[in-house]
Amino acid sequence: MRLAAKGLTAILSIMAIGAALSLPASPAFAGDDGNSKNVTEDEIVRALAPTNKKLLTRGLSIAPQAASASSAVETKLIQSVRGRSTRSLSSTEREEIASAAMDKPNIDLEITFDYNSANISTKSLTSVQALGRALTSPDLKGSTFVLAGHTDAAGGESYNQELSERRADSIKRYLVDKYSISATDLVTVGYGKSKLKDPAQPLSEVNRRVQVVNMENKTTASK
Repeated sequence: MRLAAKGLTAILSIMAIGAALSLPASPAFAGDDGNSKNVTEDEIVRALAPTNKKLLTRGLSIAPQAASASSAVETKLIQSVRGRSTRSLSSTEREEIASAAMDKPNIDLEITFDYNSANISTKSLTSVQALGRALTSPDLKGSTFVLAGHTDAAGGESYNQELSERRADSIKRYLVDKYSISATDLVTVGYGKSKLKDPAQPLSEVNRRVQVVNMENKTTASK
């Protein structure tokens, strides 16, 4: 009985917190209170290392042509968004980027920000610095990377969309300023709360993240 009471209390506490976070008056709580999990440079490099796409069987002899056509479409897309401001991307372009990034090497970074702002929190700087070192490493340097901002489901759609864009921009500025990465090699996009990592737990901190994707498209990257 005592355990059941404790369990009920915990559930009621979680429900109360969830209700508070969903109120329009407190949208700034989206993505502000999670614990940051720092990653290492090596972990990021391994996650973003280009994959070798090889023909597996003779029955797939048409695959190289299809792959070439797909690559051409992706190249055109990346060329069209490189150097663009995050807010200038249309919803269609955001979805096209998400589709092109689906089979690319990627990693989710749990990066927290200061309350009601896009300033990177002190406790997350270690992860962002590891990202900067990784992207300038010989294994990854020269590729085009997508920095996609995501929030949890707390707050309104427009607020979360704008917040995810500002936070993706914040990461980009840090990488450009501190690690001299070319701004045109970093494509920033925000998805707000539209692509929750864990839809079953919409307020979970795992949804508050910055996803980094190696588009493996050096033909469009800066020389």
